[in-house]
Amino acid sequence: MNVRNILVLLRVEHWVKNLFIFIPAFFAGHLFELEILERAFWGFFGFCLMASAVYVLNDLVDAPQDRNHPDKCRRPIASGSIRPPQARVILAVLLSMGLLTSGLLGPEMLFYSVSYFLVNVAYSFSLKHLALIDVSLIGLGFLFRVLAGGIVTGVVVSQWLIVLTFLLALVLGLAKRRGEYIIAMGENNFRKALEGYNLPFLDMAMVVCSTVSVVAYLMYCFSPEVAERIGSDKIFYTAFFVIVGILRYLQLTLVFNKTESPTRALLRDRFLQVVLMGWIGCFVWLLYAKKWLNLLSSHG
Repeated sequence: MNVRNILVLLRVEHWVKNLFIFIPAFFAGHLFELEILERAFWGFFGFCLMASAVYVLNDLVDAPQDRNHPDKCRRPIASGSIRPPQARVILAVLLSMGLLTSGLLGPEMLFYSVSYFLVNVAYSFSLKHLALIDVSLIGLGFLFRVLAGGIVTGVVVSQWLIVLTFLLALVLGLAKRRGEYIIAMGENNFRKALEGYNLPFLDMAMVVCSTVSVVAYLMYCFSPEVAERIGSDKIFYTAFFVIVGILRYLQLTLVFNKTESPTRALLRDRFLQVVLMGWIGCFVWLLYAKKWLNLLSSHG
């Protein structure tokens, strides 16, 4: 057992999902306030520990099936580079540190961390075998991250953010299932959850959820309440990035079959990265530029 195997076991690259904790403060225009940024960081760190504990538990449970998978057979537990007793010790350390970090941030943060872990325990042991329930729980996991981010930074999470987060997570979950289904077709090895899907259904479900996501985002952009809170009616410009980004993700999924791992797709696809940075840049300009300019002028 070496450091590299431990990092692979913890799936550090998947920690990018926990950046959703920063979203409530970002959209509220408070992310760069030192105290809020610090609390958001510790919330992020606590969720990373809990998420890695979930991944270790999942790999322990799935090791027999993973050994027959063309890609997952290389995971540390499935390959034998980390033995199950060692993995259990790592799991206990991660869980203890995650609970301690969350508890220090307050009882509500602890509630979301524990809820996230328990939902994923249920997912790992049984619910991941139920079609539609499995992708819904993936969406719930992202919601826990956003709600935890709101709690830890003291920012109210809007109904728009809740709906859009869940819809986006559904698209990612369906794309992941589609990628797994493509591989299972080649190996003729379908696990229970995949038996409830087929390619036409997964394609249609992705398109439906993507369409509803775009419509919901456009409604968010043109909402008078949102324009008043942000202080600009130009937010609709960000919709161009969202539409192009979703189209690119559909292309990766439906044309190139590259989204068995949504995180890997984001980390490797330059097109998606440029679109994401453009979207973030627009919001930084709308939410923060005026504040910074006023601050500079007052000091000048």
